Amino acid sequence: MDARDAGALRVHDFMPRSRANGPGPRAVLWLQGCSLGCPGCFNPDTHPHDAGLWVPVDELFARLAALAPGVEGVTFSGGEPLEQARPLRALLERLRRETRLSVILFTGYSWPEVGATPDRAAVLPSLDVLIAGRYDSAQRLARGLQGSEKKTTHFLTDRYSDADLEAVPAAEMAIGPGGEVLVSGMDPPNFRLPYRESSNA
Repeated sequence: MDARDAGALRVHDFMPRSRANGPGPRAVLWLQGCSLGCPGCFNPDTHPHDAGLWVPVDELFARLAALAPGVEGVTFSGGEPLEQARPLRALLERLRRETRLSVILFTGYSWPEVGATPDRAAVLPSLDVLIAGRYDSAQRLARGLQGSEKKTTHFLTDRYSDADLEAVPAAEMAIGPGGEVLVSGMDPPNFRLPYRESSNA
């Protein structure tokens, strides 16, 4: 494990405002690195552990807290966020303690796997919703924030309900500051033109 892991997260992408990654306007943080390798994953660029950028937890917290007046919460996706469980926990605990932002986290680990290790389980008290389980393209669902039927939704606080998740738009497109197109959500369109994509499916 890299020495920076205790105080930094390896980040793939960041979106300051989204409507397709959870209820209400939300910031989205895609973390870099995933060893699960679900066939058909929409985000294969997030899998390599030697890509992305190291960003200090304090810097990420400051960036997210500054958005708090205009967003309802933060959604964490990947990659596999729980492969960086220790620094992720540090960030989540600060968000819970110092802001009113809600937190949704997507993981490829199943609910039993999340609880099977202390590092993974330690993030749970700081979450409002956990979407857990491997993506299975043969059982594609793409609604209610579930990419496929094998995924399970766990409401860890009473902040949200199934109806809130069902109301989230299936996809969205945004234009970045450099003119790049970011396509995001559970059921993003499959364009043939070059674009940057980040999904939770």
